[in-house]
Amino acid sequence: MAQSRRPTPIPDRAARTYARFQRCSSLDADRRAARLCLIRQGYYPLDPRVRREVEALELAGHEVDVICLRRPGEARHERQGSVTAHRLSITTRRGGRLNYVYQYAAFFAVATLVAAVLHVRRRFDAVQVNSMPDSLVFAAVVPRLMGARVLLDLHECMPEFYAVKFGAGMNHPAVRLVAWLEQAAIRFADRVITCTEQMRQAFVSRGAPPEKIDVVLNSANEDEFDLARLPPSRKVPGEFRLICHGTVERIFGIDVIVRAIALLSDQIPKLHLDVYGEGSALPEIRSLAADLGVSDRVYFSGRFVPLDDLVQAISNADAGIVALRRDIFRDLTHSNKMFDYITMRKPAIVSRTRSVEAYFDESCFQMFDPGDEHDLARAIRELHGDPALRDRLASRAADVNEPYRWPYQRQRYQEIVGALIAAPMNAPAGVTREIGSA
Repeated sequence: MAQSRRPTPIPDRAARTYARFQRCSSLDADRRAARLCLIRQGYYPLDPRVRREVEALELAGHEVDVICLRRPGEARHERQGSVTAHRLSITTRRGGRLNYVYQYAAFFAVATLVAAVLHVRRRFDAVQVNSMPDSLVFAAVVPRLMGARVLLDLHECMPEFYAVKFGAGMNHPAVRLVAWLEQAAIRFADRVITCTEQMRQAFVSRGAPPEKIDVVLNSANEDEFDLARLPPSRKVPGEFRLICHGTVERIFGIDVIVRAIALLSDQIPKLHLDVYGEGSALPEIRSLAADLGVSDRVYFSGRFVPLDDLVQAISNADAGIVALRRDIFRDLTHSNKMFDYITMRKPAIVSRTRSVEAYFDESCFQMFDPGDEHDLARAIRELHGDPALRDRLASRAADVNEPYRWPYQRQRYQEIVGALIAAPMNAPAGVTREIGSA
């Protein structure tokens, strides 16, 4: 294993948020309940960040209307407690640029209308819009004109995403247009949150005011990943089981994991991989497993499974894998699944990216070079052969993750929303920001 290094100062700054949380364990008494709308071109409650945010808002006493996409079999309108989901039947297909533009435009048009109608009926105090695309924030135009505050949650850095997905440089005219739209969206919003300090720095480097943007990490909801409510994990003697979950796309490097499994088939006879999730790359990766002769070692769920089933599967595994390919986009982001494994005290094998190494070092994860199946095979082999290493990694990751845990991130998110709805329309909507609130 490479020599451990110290993370950047971000974790030290994050510790200040932890200390602040310890000093103040609940929202200020003057933070009032409000009516909020959340717009996301995704699936609720399937989207984990949206699900966590909605639950945090509900916990703070707010009423929430969610405007989102509809999956087959889901109700168009569904109310649970103080949360109402309004699901839009917009056909989604992965494809070329024009197809993406059409889908974005269709959802934008319908979401804008629905948000306007709901605001006339409900009079929202604030509307939160979760990217992508960044321009979706303008779907809140009618509520904003009628007095609602606007919070923009930037899940992705769209210019980098577009440049990587379509093989364009950052100076390509289309990428520059996307960057302009990003900055226009930030200017339109009263407040902005994003997922890592690296993403925040990217927005600021393109002209966004730094005091307007806060960081709320994609930490795992510990109530969902609670081992205490599960039956004991099921282990087969001598077996070494790995797990990877989430959307099955090329950028997540699942093909690299399958190739590493094939390289180790003779060295670790009872090595197995569980892949939970769905996505456009699933047929290709199934075929790859068959071509490499490891179909009997790789299990594909072929779909997103109920959360309890996923948590049980993680519990049954010996380690989790996050195999993101490294590029200018992934150097800014974190993977949700990384925090899931930390929360469940599972050692994680993680590809090196700038954003991961800024928050965690090699004492926390078994790291490997992104896209390199040989280095991944080395990492798996070392972890398989050293149970004490697995215990050390899981324990150290949990320690470093302490200030990043969801209870503290949730507190920060609730504070941001509370300050937003409490501020007069002509006053700044911010709260005192600590960069370590990531």
